Amino acid sequence: MLIEAGTAHPDGAGATPGAGGTIALTGRWTADQGPAVERAAAAIALQGKANPVLIDLAGIVRLDTLGAWVLERTRAEIEAAGGQMAYANPRPEHRILLGEVALRPVETPAKPRVGRLYGMLDGVGRSVVVGGREVLAGVSFLGEVVAAIGRVAARPSSFRFTALVNQLEAIAYRGVPIIALISFLVGGIVAQQGIIQLQRFGAQSFVVNLIGILVLRELGVLLTSIMVAGRSGSAFTAEIGSMRMREEVDALRVMGLDPIEILIVPRILALMIGLPMLAFIANLAALSGGGVTAMIYGGLTSEGFLSRLQNAVSDHHLWVGLLKAPFMALTIGIIATIEGFAVEGSAESLGRHVTASVVKSIFMVIVLDGLFAVFFAAIEF
Repeated sequence: MLIEAGTAHPDGAGATPGAGGTIALTGRWTADQGPAVERAAAAIALQGKANPVLIDLAGIVRLDTLGAWVLERTRAEIEAAGGQMAYANPRPEHRILLGEVALRPVETPAKPRVGRLYGMLDGVGRSVVVGGREVLAGVSFLGEVVAAIGRVAARPSSFRFTALVNQLEAIAYRGVPIIALISFLVGGIVAQQGIIQLQRFGAQSFVVNLIGILVLRELGVLLTSIMVAGRSGSAFTAEIGSMRMREEVDALRVMGLDPIEILIVPRILALMIGLPMLAFIANLAALSGGGVTAMIYGGLTSEGFLSRLQNAVSDHHLWVGLLKAPFMALTIGIIATIEGFAVEGSAESLGRHVTASVVKSIFMVIVLDGLFAVFFAAIEF
């Protein structure tokens, strides 16, 4: 935007002090006179912070957006310091330009005042809507995964068996030590606390029933699923999220390859195969920990522990736990891969989605375990 005054010969920008705090502006206040404009504005600001100033615009030859903005910036600085600055003799075009570039404070709309109960209900409602959308997205993604598995089954030669073996090694083989150790310790802790409570009634031998049924039906698969969600689920999200950040997923699509078949199917199948194996190992480790504790605290012998364990549990207790494992593995895999595909182009987004993946997976594993517990109790299995 450019404003000219007549055909006067252009002169350099200037500011001449006058009587009564008046400062007369002269010359061209335009972009090509930037240094002179800044010097004149600095002189105006210095005088305006000490005394009120009146800027006479009659002598300006030419004024453009830069000159008007510098004047308005100077006025804002003076007023912020407690001074006053006003314009005198502005032409109509000067008045319009100065009004357009005036510095205005950012106006934030006032938040409507609502009651505490209304605000709480509003927050709950929004959370329910977001949760419903995430459930629908999960079901839709599950459908895509099932369709991809169907395509792979129809074309077995396209399946990447090497990727499946690699994921099985990362999920199952490398996860055995930590899962066995934690399950052993948890089994020992549960047995020790059970013995302490049952000793009051002289029934410490029943700790074998407690640890056997609890581990085989609930604790073994639940501990394993939680650890796999934190270990392998977070790794899935981080790997796929990093590929999203580097646009490798888009590159696969450009090459005509399906990212779900290449990235998701091997990981989910490896989870569904590896998690039952790890759950079985966790059961053995937890029972071993409980047996060691029972022998130390409860005075049981190894033969007595094994004999009572055989009488307390049956094979259907083992199958109850192992039947849950593939469904929990599928849940962990779907959540982890969805969060990985949702990663945007920043490290903050990657960390946020990895955290969300672990939290959602653990929550859904516990919910799923509760649903299975109710189901098996209803059918008396």
